[in-house]
Amino acid sequence: MNSEHAIAIIDDSSSVRRALESLLRSLGFAVLSFESAEAFLTSPLALDTSCVVTDVEMPGLTGIDLYEKMRSDKNETPVIFITANSEQKVRQRLGDEPCVLNKPFEVDELADCINRAIATS
Repeated sequence: MNSEHAIAIIDDSSSVRRALESLLRSLGFAVLSFESAEAFLTSPLALDTSCVVTDVEMPGLTGIDLYEKMRSDKNETPVIFITANSEQKVRQRLGDEPCVLNKPFEVDELADCINRAIATS
C-alpha cells in the first residue's frame, strides 16, 4: 500500500490532472494536484510530497524550471517529467537522472518511475 506517500501532480491541463489523480489513487497513493509550478511552490503541502509528477511545458515556470528551483532550494524530492514533446529537451538540460515519460505513456511506466523514486529518496 502506498497511502503514506503523497504524490504531487503539476499540469496546466485539468483533464490530465484528473486522469493522473484517478490513476494514482487507484494505485493507492495519496494525491495532491496543482495547476502550476507556482501554485505548488507556494503551497504548504509542497513539503509533504514524496514525489512530484510534472508536465514539462507549462505557462510561467516550466517543469524544468520547477526542478531547478527545487534543487537550488535544497529540496531533493524526486521529480518525474511527463511531456508531449521529445524527452531530449529535458535530457539536454538535466542529463539522464530524472525519469521522463512521453505522453501517452503506459500506467506501468509511471508506476515504475514513482516506485523507483520513492525507494531511492
